Amino acid sequence: MTTSTTATTAANPSKFTYKDFTWCLSLFGTAVGAGVLFLPIRAGAGGFWTLAILALIAFPMTWFAHKSLARFVLSAKNPNADISETVEEHFGKTGANLITFAYFFAIYPIVLIYGVGITNTVDSFLVNQVGMEPIPRWLLSGSLIAMMTAGILFGKELMLKVTSALVYPLVFILMALSLYLIPEWNTSMMAESQIGVRCLL
Repeated sequence: MTTSTTATTAANPSKFTYKDFTWCLSLFGTAVGAGVLFLPIRAGAGGFWTLAILALIAFPMTWFAHKSLARFVLSAKNPNADISETVEEHFGKTGANLITFAYFFAIYPIVLIYGVGITNTVDSFLVNQVGMEPIPRWLLSGSLIAMMTAGILFGKELMLKVTSALVYPLVFILMALSLYLIPEWNTSMMAESQIGVRCLL
């Protein structure tokens, strides 16, 4: 069964497989997670129309950037190569080191933002919902980052299985909460177009 599936995938590399589906679920989960964490903050700070205009501007930038990056990684001769190996294949060892160095500093601020965001969220949940005493931030943040790092160290396949499994309850909870909170919607911010445009400019 595995041999035939591998042979079919090799013969038709453009075929959408279950592994592709799990990757899509994982990426969807990360996108929804980021939106749940930061979207209400931005909507409250800048207003609805500011957020809508920025989303329209960001969509093509995000789409084409991710599409180009995916095509670049897939251009490697080794089908299992990651981005570091692909860069080394195209630009040599020195070029790979320089690009990896720049890539690290492009990703590192995002990791810091997520580290602060997830620490604040978990701390608020434990204190306000669970009723626990506040955990020292250095211990809480260190534990959370260590757990996320450990998840990656256990392997890509395990990480994909766990994240794809978590997406289903996440989508269900978000849909249920969205429908439940419809009577509580406050549409007044949609009428404040001048404030939103002023914040954007």
